[in-house]
Amino acid sequence: MGRGDSAEQQAAAAAAPLLEKTSAAAEAEASEAGGGYYYVDGCPGCAVDRHKAANPGIPYANFLYVWIVTLCTALPISSLFPFLYFMIRDLGVAKRTEDIGFYAGFVGASFMFGRCLTSTAWGIAADRIGRKPVVVFGISSVVVFNTLFGLSVNYWMAIATRFLLGALNGLLGPIKAYAIEVCRPEHEALALSLVSTAWGIGLIIGPALGGYLAQPAENFPTVFSTDSIFGRFPYFLPCLCTSIFAAVVLISCIWMPETLHKHKVHENRSQNIEALEAHLIDSKEKVEESGSLDTKKSLLRNWPLMSSIIVYCIFSFHDMAYTEVFSLWAESDKKYGGLSLSSEDVGQVLAISGASLLVYQLFLYPSINKVLGPIKSSRIAAILCIPILFAYPYMTYLSDPGLSIILNIASVIKNNLAVTIITGTFILQNNAVPQDQRGAANGLSMTGMSFFKALAPAGAGIVFSWAQKRQHAFFFPGDQMVFFLLNIVELVGLLFTFKPFLAVPEQLDSR
Repeated sequence: MGRGDSAEQQAAAAAAPLLEKTSAAAEAEASEAGGGYYYVDGCPGCAVDRHKAANPGIPYANFLYVWIVTLCTALPISSLFPFLYFMIRDLGVAKRTEDIGFYAGFVGASFMFGRCLTSTAWGIAADRIGRKPVVVFGISSVVVFNTLFGLSVNYWMAIATRFLLGALNGLLGPIKAYAIEVCRPEHEALALSLVSTAWGIGLIIGPALGGYLAQPAENFPTVFSTDSIFGRFPYFLPCLCTSIFAAVVLISCIWMPETLHKHKVHENRSQNIEALEAHLIDSKEKVEESGSLDTKKSLLRNWPLMSSIIVYCIFSFHDMAYTEVFSLWAESDKKYGGLSLSSEDVGQVLAISGASLLVYQLFLYPSINKVLGPIKSSRIAAILCIPILFAYPYMTYLSDPGLSIILNIASVIKNNLAVTIITGTFILQNNAVPQDQRGAANGLSMTGMSFFKALAPAGAGIVFSWAQKRQHAFFFPGDQMVFFLLNIVELVGLLFTFKPFLAVPEQLDSR
């Protein structure tokens, strides 16, 4: 008998007790659940899988957690933009009025810069200790540092609190992984659409909240005294409201179920006995060939994941730049190609767009994704965005009520198309990796996205200021150049959704 035969016999002998023990346990579970799956007692991930197997419907309670946690992390990001100009002015750091925008840009970018540095680490932590602990810690950071930002007494305190808010807020990556782990495969599109919807609504309602509630002693003198805390800290009220909402979400997370498996089987759905036997045999062969049981694919070498992250970053850059440009363009004077709208008018447009996102994602997007799939729907959405953006500069020639109607329709369509694209990239990313890499994968995507979103506001502001100075240029004068460049970014993102650049996960390749 050769040494190879002896090794095979030893491996078979070592595997036999495990197979027998596992088979007995699995048979008991299969007879109980009727699904032929292997669950481990005491594992929270298996408990969720067991519940999904027994309840084929939509998990509304768990989806509510997805919704409120995502909204909690989105609200603080953009709620400061309506009052940031005045906040920087009042802090006295800018020597000239022309310098206010310069200092405001660093405050706006500090959140994304902090999140860029830590998103991957939070994703890895979510894969190690669970989704729930990371979510709870992230919400706690919103309560603390968002409140402190509203109480900032100098410029550097504002910078530091925003940076720490971004660095310690690792919510979005783990909650995307959590969203598809609490539901069955047929509901994954709805789960991720809830993430992108809550995110989009938070980024739209946030500025409306900041615009209406900032400087309450000036805007509502009969309610708020100038001697009160809201008079001494005029930008504290919108931050406090967001923090109170976060505190309520934090308390509700006590009942939030954990989805991460606490044993060696880390698949999204539990493996049956035949799969386990095949895995043991395959592992034995790989030990003989390479001497290692670690066959996990590196995230950076996972091209379906990395290509979808790159596409996600491009469209995220576009969306953040569009958000910055839209408010600047709508509020600028008509002689510069703007619409001369007030901050209240812009807030109303954004609020209507936010409400439409909720209706679209709950009732329309799941059917669209079922028919077209995430890739085709993203391509169609990107194509439709281009003529809409080209039409924006010509709205300056309209007057009310036509202007209001057309602007609201365009904003609703543009924001829903943008969410369609982002949701499609979420689906691609989460189907490109197994469960035990999903938190790290989403953390990696958040790192890239945060970097691009940190660049977008500064870049958009510089381009907008430059365009305002070329009102009589021959090639795309004034704001036409701004929207032309936005369309260039959109076109690049569209091209990157095609092969050979975008590699589609096997389970989605047919779509």
